[in-house]
Amino acid sequence: MAGTSGRFTTVIKAKISKLLDRAEDPGETLDYSYQKQLESLQGVKKGIADVVTAKKRLQMQSSKLEQSVVKLDTQARQALGQGNEELARIALERKNVAQTELQGLDTQVSELEAQQQKLIDSQQKLQTKIENFRTKKEVIKAQYNAAEAQVRISEAATGVGEEMADVGLAMQRAVDKTDQMKARAGAVEELEAAGAFEDLTQLGEGGQDDIDRQLHALSSGSQVDDELAKMRAELGQGSPEPEAQQIEKGEEGPA
Repeated sequence: MAGTSGRFTTVIKAKISKLLDRAEDPGETLDYSYQKQLESLQGVKKGIADVVTAKKRLQMQSSKLEQSVVKLDTQARQALGQGNEELARIALERKNVAQTELQGLDTQVSELEAQQQKLIDSQQKLQTKIENFRTKKEVIKAQYNAAEAQVRISEAATGVGEEMADVGLAMQRAVDKTDQMKARAGAVEELEAAGAFEDLTQLGEGGQDDIDRQLHALSSGSQVDDELAKMRAELGQGSPEPEAQQIEKGEEGPA
């Protein structure tokens, strides 16, 4: 059962693959691949834009921290100049915290700049690859269209295409029917020459030929003689004498 199921699955996959192969248009497939590559390129560009945006935000924060460091340093000096050492200490502590954050931001900005450069390099490579693919795509499509046109011309010229094959079959059937009709006409002519068919134009009234009329005449004459003899018998005349006896009686009569 498992073997049968496996064979059935294989057959179904083979059928589907064959149908897909017939339905697949290389030009459409290449155009779809080219479109997907363009979408990938757009994704890379969007990634670059996101990295640049993040870097700009960090640079803005870094700029604010730099301003804060300068301001805190000034405030510490002013407080120390006024003899407020404690306030000057607080200002310097905040200055140190801002400087530490500023160093961290500078590191993050450097990392984003490196990531941005990598994405830009990837974009350039991908764009070059897409341009090469587009050129090859157009060449392959042109070659395929030319080959397809050549196949159609060859099939039409040699009659090996599906449509031309149907036309050839129809023509062959017409030739076979014509030959059959010619053979039938020849057979009819041969039988007619041999007298196997009656000439309907020679039939008399009621559809009778000469033999039928002769047989009918014999039957009619015999019937008339029978009726005439019956009438003579009824009238008492008897049967008529032969012609030879009548002649002899004539000779024996009175002188």
